[in-house]
Amino acid sequence: MRITPCQAALAAAIALNLLLLLCSRLVPPASPQCHHPRRGAVPEGVPGVTVILRDFDGPDHDVAATARSFSALPGVPVLVAAEVAPYPPVPLPAGVTVLSLRPEPHRPPPRPELAVRTRHVALVPDGARAAPGLLRRMRDVLEATSDATVKVVAAAVGQRRPRCLTLEVDIKAWTARYGHADQRSDRRSDRQSDRQSDQHGDQQSDQRSDQHADQHGDQQSDQRSDQHGDRCGALDGAPAVLLLRTRDLFSLPFPLSRPVVTSVSLQAAVRGWRLLLLAAAAFPSAPRPPPSPHALWRARSAADARHRELLQLFGLKLEVLPDGSRRWHGCAKDTPRCFGTVRWQTPEYLLAGRWTPPCCLRALRATARHVLAQLETAGIRHWLEGGTLLGAVRLGDLIPWDYDVDVGFYLEDAPKLRWLAQVAASGGPVEDPEGFLWEKAAEGEFFRVHFSRANRLHVDLWPFYARPGSGLMTKDTWLGHRQDVEFPESFVAPLGAVPFAGVMAKAPNDPRAFLELKFGPGAIENPEYPNPGVRRLAQDV
Repeated sequence: MRITPCQAALAAAIALNLLLLLCSRLVPPASPQCHHPRRGAVPEGVPGVTVILRDFDGPDHDVAATARSFSALPGVPVLVAAEVAPYPPVPLPAGVTVLSLRPEPHRPPPRPELAVRTRHVALVPDGARAAPGLLRRMRDVLEATSDATVKVVAAAVGQRRPRCLTLEVDIKAWTARYGHADQRSDRRSDRQSDRQSDQHGDQQSDQRSDQHADQHGDQQSDQRSDQHGDRCGALDGAPAVLLLRTRDLFSLPFPLSRPVVTSVSLQAAVRGWRLLLLAAAAFPSAPRPPPSPHALWRARSAADARHRELLQLFGLKLEVLPDGSRRWHGCAKDTPRCFGTVRWQTPEYLLAGRWTPPCCLRALRATARHVLAQLETAGIRHWLEGGTLLGAVRLGDLIPWDYDVDVGFYLEDAPKLRWLAQVAASGGPVEDPEGFLWEKAAEGEFFRVHFSRANRLHVDLWPFYARPGSGLMTKDTWLGHRQDVEFPESFVAPLGAVPFAGVMAKAPNDPRAFLELKFGPGAIENPEYPNPGVRRLAQDV
């Protein structure tokens, strides 16, 4: 077949187009604008440091001047990150970008990591001023350190240098424990102070934290310094600039939560990271007139509110401070309890691998001591029951994952205590002078004493009586729990005593035999969750 010149030209054109199409599919586009990183990925970035202004609040903020100072540094991008734009509105320097962190229905979800193009990022507090070369020095120190746990470099702002602290975060126990990094003796005195406060029943969670601190604290103290500065778990609250690798910052679940230093420190501690506080370097701070008493109160109130919100976000209920004092978050008389209705003997927090919040254990101890004292004063024969007795024999305290307290008593003695008598007569709840609420339980024929009308942490009072002719103690309501069995009256006639939550509590005269009757052999030595079919202790230990 003869091919004409026109047909040859047409075939060549088709072949050329096919070749160009194939090349376009095989060769990636040269323009970076065409590249869309996968969701959640943090690009490695170009050399340099991006400054993020995050910690500012109120009408007296200094965002414009702070942004102007750092944006004057060559090649330093500045982002102002906030849920809403700074107010009162201020003119920001050219090139400074406001980064909205609040999701809105008409915009794509916030992805602050995509706004940072540099390999490093500096979190700068309001009122700081740039210092020539200091950001570069912080970056160089971070890259030069041989300690792989150092992920953050910090520098002071102003004349006061932050104090270096240790920080241990126990997620299971909902607790953050601070200590003095520069004085090992302070750490030991803190632990001694904690142990002294255990006389009211808080010893178990503290002893677990102390054992962890003993294992790791001395090593951290020995390695706390190098030629660049001090290695810390946290800083004491003085303003500071934090510098991290961009990929590290945005690997945190809450990278830009406020207060920034506290937020980063807590998340770093969970991951085993440390901060390196530079020894002799500081950013200047803007001169400001002394605040009025009202302005000072307002600033402190706002800071306290942000701190409480952060601890609630992170699920922390107790802070043990460097001086040994404690700051509680939750479980006051006027607040609801930290968890909802318990089903299948498994509270929600247990499914998350956490144990009872320490503030709840504290309130349970207080309620138990109050109830036991009332029963004792009224002359009611009573004893610790079920898992409460198990915790008393095993630990001298509540089991760390328990959520209520169980006490048995003789039904015939109920009229001796005015609160029980009033509840039985009226059928309604009765609040005693100390704010504890006594009522008849909705689930059956027993009584319940709540920490308060609002906070429903409680002690269950189980009325037992001797079943005629059997020698056994029984009751009228059975909830199907493993320990819900009749038992010989000889266990409680006479009664014994065991240490519990800082007091001596009445108990069966042979606690081991009593517990093995209810839970089976080895119950004391082999702890387990109440419903292993839902979750087992081995999953969390």
